[in-house]
Amino acid sequence: MKHLTILVPNGENNLSSIVGAYKIFSRANVYWKKSDSHRTGKKEVFKIELAGISKKIDFHEGLFTVKPHTHISEIKKTNLIIIPSLNHNYEQTVEQNKALIQWIEKQYKGGAEVASICTGAFLLASSGLLNGKSCSTHWSAANKFSTRFPEVNLKADQLITDEKGIYTNGGAYSFLNLIIYLIEKYYDRSTAIYCAKVFQIEIDRHSQSPFSIFTGQKQHDDDMVKKAQTYIENKWNEKISFEQLSAQFAVGRRNFDRRFIKATGNTPLEYAQRVKIESAKRAFESSRKTINEVMYEVGYSDVKAFREVFRKITGLSPLEYRSKYNREG
Repeated sequence: MKHLTILVPNGENNLSSIVGAYKIFSRANVYWKKSDSHRTGKKEVFKIELAGISKKIDFHEGLFTVKPHTHISEIKKTNLIIIPSLNHNYEQTVEQNKALIQWIEKQYKGGAEVASICTGAFLLASSGLLNGKSCSTHWSAANKFSTRFPEVNLKADQLITDEKGIYTNGGAYSFLNLIIYLIEKYYDRSTAIYCAKVFQIEIDRHSQSPFSIFTGQKQHDDDMVKKAQTYIENKWNEKISFEQLSAQFAVGRRNFDRRFIKATGNTPLEYAQRVKIESAKRAFESSRKTINEVMYEVGYSDVKAFREVFRKITGLSPLEYRSKYNREG
């Protein structure tokens, strides 16, 4: 029997990702034992334990309390570690869990696989295990993550990453998709489908792009780029000449692009596209405007180009997005 450790870090973290992981893996164990005659008498795939560095952790101002089964020091070897989602005080949580971070690093080097849920990636990345590897996290925390961990290859649009025994996923309740993904890897496809049906989780979802809300990437110290961003955001329905924009700041185009990419992670053109598509998304969600009307409104005149950029950013076509998020549409 393998060993699954669901961590309960000190400080602020997300109760639902702890309980959800525990319940779904427990149900997978039951199904594995009872389904199909050839499995009769077989043991559960995982012994599941909640572990931490404190005897109990309070959630929501003491409304809920989790008492881990064991202290991490009692677990000499585990096969799979799940790091739950954190709340928003990432720096403080990392400081409170240094012993936990060291334990994760030691277990991974000893052969364990590690999965982080949502912003649990901040805890995992603090171990150094993500350096040079791909990672996802909640889209709203992507800028903070990239700033703090520049050596990690952040894939903010991906729902799940899987690289060298390390798994990460996007935001909030999309952790359910990661759990189903792990169940398919450690059990089999039929067990994953069964759990997806019981818990009503959409199986084989790979992107969190449709859920992203682009709010601009302002967590940097380059005042020129911030002014350029404001200009682009105010001209979202116009065609912008970046040659002229860079000239306004008395900066050469190549240097302008270099500073913009360094500060935001996007080229000026990509940033403008994201601003325009975010405006288009809001129009599709709240109005009865046609695809063409919205396209012209946000400054596009070529249907094919608009459709391609929209799909690249959201993962859906304009029509699919409107059908999904606008009841009247």
